[in-house]
Amino acid sequence: MPIFRKKDNEDKRVHTEGLWIKCDACSEPIWKKDLDAQGMVCAKCGFHFKISARQRLDMLFDDGSWEEFGGNLRSTNALQFTDRKSYEERLQDAKEKTGLSDAVICATGELEGHKVVICAMEYRFIGGSMGAVVGEKLTRAAERAESDGRALVFVSASGGARMMEGMVSLVQMAKISAALKRLDRAQIPYISVLTDPTTGGVTASFAMLGDLNIAEPGALIGFAGPRVIEQTIRQKLPKGFQRSEFLLRHGMLDAVVPRPQLKQYIGNALKFLGGPEA
Repeated sequence: MPIFRKKDNEDKRVHTEGLWIKCDACSEPIWKKDLDAQGMVCAKCGFHFKISARQRLDMLFDDGSWEEFGGNLRSTNALQFTDRKSYEERLQDAKEKTGLSDAVICATGELEGHKVVICAMEYRFIGGSMGAVVGEKLTRAAERAESDGRALVFVSASGGARMMEGMVSLVQMAKISAALKRLDRAQIPYISVLTDPTTGGVTASFAMLGDLNIAEPGALIGFAGPRVIEQTIRQKLPKGFQRSEFLLRHGMLDAVVPRPQLKQYIGNALKFLGGPEA
């Protein structure tokens, strides 16, 4: 009986699947560990990959140490909304995909030695949309920042209000804005960080209300999308329209800061604004 043996090259085969990522902008292959070390930013062209809410908090808090609050809140299908699938199914799918109860994580900790409350939105959870739970968590975050004397940082990544909750989602814009007004009266700093994408009712409310509004490079920021605007006004939009650099040139943002420099930039801003120190 013949004996079959494995070829030597089969034993020496190197498994590289998942170890390399191609840049969406310049198509450069990037070693995954190098990309992680660079904050998920391409070293060749500076393209900023989307990152999760947890990754964002780990990057911003000192020593990656933070304590979540409000994680017990859950959305319900008060309007019995259904399209291709029910809202309950969409919520369950999003929970399984992200491991989160809704589209934002709120946490306390320290940033460059300053006491802060940071809320990071999760785009993978139904497009980072803002429903009743997101609105309640962000409102509580502003109230906690006021009561505890902590600076407030919101990191937005959202398609806007959550249509499955109708008017309930839209009133969250006013609710959060009112809480931010009370924080302003208490003279506690609020910094808004806009990432790709920040659109719809989020842009039209709390994302643009910061004492300092900062964006990451290349982030799409606006109310309606470019295609909708082009179809409405029937004109070709300028190159880079609604990208963070365009908004900075036209006075809609205070700064565009690359992700690896963001933590230090916010820390310096809090020092200037008088953010509470630990």
